[in-house]
Amino acid sequence: MPSIINDLLTTPAHAQSAGGGLLSGDGIMAVLPYVAMFAIFYFLLIRPQQVKQKQLRNQLAGLRRGDRVLTAGGIIGVVQKVQAESNEVEVEIAPGVRVNVLRDTIGSVITSAGTPANDATPDKPAKNG
Repeated sequence: MPSIINDLLTTPAHAQSAGGGLLSGDGIMAVLPYVAMFAIFYFLLIRPQQVKQKQLRNQLAGLRRGDRVLTAGGIIGVVQKVQAESNEVEVEIAPGVRVNVLRDTIGSVITSAGTPANDATPDKPAKNG
């Protein structure tokens, strides 16, 4: 009776052949999901972010007077003076209010030439309904 219980509770150990290492079929199949996951992350997350950063660097290098910019703090302003030898840019955030900001703090460049529909220009008075 004890040998039957012993046979039920233990499993026989079979000798296994040694794996061929990483270059064997089993080794490649074990690493393949990790390689595929890295490739997916690279093309969906890393590469688009690098392209976006490069585009922003090019926009900041070509910054000129009259461009509308959005700072990292959420302030929208119009570039008044760009100092080529310095990292500072003079931005007008309200009529008569100018501040110096660093180029690195500019989050995006908005080059919209149009004015919003509800703003009246000095040449054209606002229409009342």
